[in-house]
Amino acid sequence: MDFLLLQFLISLLLLPSLGTEQNSTDSIINVQVGVVLDLDSPVGRIGKDCLYKARSDFYSFHRNHTTKLVLHLRDSKETVIDAAAAALDLLQNVKVDAIIGPQKSTQASFVMDLGDRASVPILSFSATSPSLIPRTRYFVQTAQSDADQVKAIASIVMAFSWNQVVIIYEDTEYGNGIISYLSNALQDVNARVSNRSVFPKSATDDFICKELYKMMTMQTRVFVVHMSQHLGARLFLKSKELGMMSNGYAWIVTSGLTDLFSLMDVDVVEAMQGVLGVKPLIPKRKELDTFPNIWNAMSLQVDGSIKPTEVSIFGLWAYDTLWALAMAAERIGNKHLKATKNGVDSNSEFPFSLGISKAGPKLLKEILRTRFQGRAGVFHLADGELVQTPYQIVNIVGKRERLVGIWSPSYGISKEVILNVTTSYSTSKENFRIIIWPGNSVIAPKGWEFPVNGKKLRVGVSEKSGFNEFLKVVRVPQSNAINVSGYFKEVFDSVMEALPYSVPYEYVLYPFENSDGSSAGSYDNFVYQVSLQEKYDAALGDITITANRSIYVDFTFPYAEGGVASVVPIKYDDRNDKWTFLQPLTKELWLMSATFYIFTGLSIWILGRRIETSCRDSAGQHAGMICCFPFFPGQGIEGNLICLVLVTWAFVANLLISTYTASLSSRLTVQRLQPAVTDVMKLIRSGDYIGCQEGSFLVDFLKGLGFEESKIRTYKSTHDCDEALTNGNNGGISAYFDVLPHINLFLSEFCGKYMIVGPTYRTGGFAFAFPKGLPLVADVSRAIIQLTENGTIVDIGQMNSSNPACAGPESAITPNSMTLQSFQVLFAITGCVTIACLLVSLIIYLYKNRGFLQGVSNFNVSIWSRIHALCRYFVKIDLSSRSKAGHTKNQIQKT
Repeated sequence: MDFLLLQFLISLLLLPSLGTEQNSTDSIINVQVGVVLDLDSPVGRIGKDCLYKARSDFYSFHRNHTTKLVLHLRDSKETVIDAAAAALDLLQNVKVDAIIGPQKSTQASFVMDLGDRASVPILSFSATSPSLIPRTRYFVQTAQSDADQVKAIASIVMAFSWNQVVIIYEDTEYGNGIISYLSNALQDVNARVSNRSVFPKSATDDFICKELYKMMTMQTRVFVVHMSQHLGARLFLKSKELGMMSNGYAWIVTSGLTDLFSLMDVDVVEAMQGVLGVKPLIPKRKELDTFPNIWNAMSLQVDGSIKPTEVSIFGLWAYDTLWALAMAAERIGNKHLKATKNGVDSNSEFPFSLGISKAGPKLLKEILRTRFQGRAGVFHLADGELVQTPYQIVNIVGKRERLVGIWSPSYGISKEVILNVTTSYSTSKENFRIIIWPGNSVIAPKGWEFPVNGKKLRVGVSEKSGFNEFLKVVRVPQSNAINVSGYFKEVFDSVMEALPYSVPYEYVLYPFENSDGSSAGSYDNFVYQVSLQEKYDAALGDITITANRSIYVDFTFPYAEGGVASVVPIKYDDRNDKWTFLQPLTKELWLMSATFYIFTGLSIWILGRRIETSCRDSAGQHAGMICCFPFFPGQGIEGNLICLVLVTWAFVANLLISTYTASLSSRLTVQRLQPAVTDVMKLIRSGDYIGCQEGSFLVDFLKGLGFEESKIRTYKSTHDCDEALTNGNNGGISAYFDVLPHINLFLSEFCGKYMIVGPTYRTGGFAFAFPKGLPLVADVSRAIIQLTENGTIVDIGQMNSSNPACAGPESAITPNSMTLQSFQVLFAITGCVTIACLLVSLIIYLYKNRGFLQGVSNFNVSIWSRIHALCRYFVKIDLSSRSKAGHTKNQIQKT
């Protein structure tokens, strides 16, 4: 204590000596600086003490100075009017060259306009609202803007996977300035601002309690508080009283409150246990080890209520602000000395000597280019504000702040300051040190809870007279209660049981029909009611995921298959007419088969006539032989070539006969089952009536396919659909459309009577619907996936299946006629083999009868005579050799 008192007395003795030196030295010029602070506030008192200490330290280190800052202190009394009056007095009466302050953003918003008109720099180390900077170039924010900390807060939210946040702030320039930046930063990490709670600066205790009660009824349990010290302290005291500082809650406070935590009363500190806070990171330096003790000793001389603690960041910013201003003035003073030595008018280069505020523009320019290592870190201004530095994340435990993490713009969250440039950006919760949460818990809150007022999750269930095989709801007249049963209900119960926490819920009726049987709503309206959260907090039933519904609610992962299909009656058509036997093969295949049949027979006759004695029969007998050769290959035919042709043809013929038999059998059996309609587009073109389930999304879906709304009829039960399909065009429908689960149930109920036709259109499937942004949706989806993978949902479906599987036809299969393309290769093989055999036989024969051919080629006769002679020669049955050329010549001439 003696050392601190000695330091304080030395500083007091030093100030008069500086003033004397100033008055006794002609070359030292006073620079008039106004100071506007709220002297009754902690920040104001801290700022004042640090400004005077900074002035003392600066001129202790710079004794050969040409300028000296003269501080003119004014008390703004925490009001905008007094701050403006003080600034006006300093500008008009004192003729100050710069003003440090005012302290609050609301005050700075008005005073900066005065400085702009007088061309006097306004330097504030405590007005941190980001909305102040763009308004005038003469306002300099020598503190970090509140916008710099929003990404640090968003990183905390992202690290713990909180997807909903409530922002609590005061309705002032300081409170409103950060909101848009904070909302955008939270949105960037996929966190939704579920509510904004605005507190007037003069909020009463009743107002605070009312707002807190409203937040207790909400499900979000993550709160970001941006308030001044006085209002923030009252908020946490009331939160403690209402039980909102217990397990499951997460509180994050901005730097304004975090920095002043050490100045809070004991009861406020106890109420803030477990709170996380962010504040600019102060680099460790030896000068800071004694600095807090010095200014705390000075503060104790004025107000003993301020307790010794670590130095406030506002005090360091005030200290660096005065140093920057003194350095800027000193550079202008050096320019004055150089100008004086060179014989230049000192007043033009050194406007401080004019006694009026002409130094503003030059002083502002020098301040903006000032850069040095200050007590709060590197003093560097960019665009009129202090550049962003890392933030420390602290946890309030006991009577102190525990450092649990450091956030930097380049590396995200880490346990220590990262100097490795190769480290990537990370927001993992593993990068935090151990955090003690409200309620003295080390388990991170999940970010949301169901309201603590006993309210249960209201799950809406639909009451329908038909299509209730999957979910049946029965009213109990005596108690007005409802009994819910069925597949959907059991799946929902299993999913809720699989959650890692307990969720109380109750079923609430959503009627689809009025008492007179008329329609009372639709699934679209049901889903919209869930989004309003007036009667329902969730929806259960055969609710299909659609793009339109997803605008209003969030769907879970589907637990039942999706898809839309159509069913039509089966038509038993007898197609056994007299020409049925021709249908297995196409016309082209029939013609090709006949052609190759004749070609093969002709080839065998040509090959056989050379060696068969029977070839001397009549022409009719020759034709019969050609027809019979393919079927009776063994009647006296000899020769390897004939056998090769017959074997090849037999292979092709057997394949043709087998294919024909199979196709004809299929055509005489399966083809008897035909759908009444085979094409959806045909239904649209013909204008037939179609049907779908009442209240479903299918009406809009079918209109999207091209059906006219007047051609779409809705039905309440499967029996109504069966009757309509039976009637067909006589007052009924030609096809019925529904989602696949209902289609399969319909087919099993009316087995063998209907079948699916046309394409199956994809849809999202059945899912549970919840209000937008509810964190429960992700957990329910994970539970559905888990139960799907382990087979639980499949087992529930099998146990609830009352109708046996239908073995009847599910679709119509029309046998196709066999085409020529299927046998092209076979016909090519048998054709090539046959032609090859004919060519070999022809070559052998011509070689044996080369004398005849030579005689034919030597005669000078017409071409047609030669052809006629050749034909006569081949037709004539004479096995004796005619080798004499002369006799051949006479024979041709006679012909």
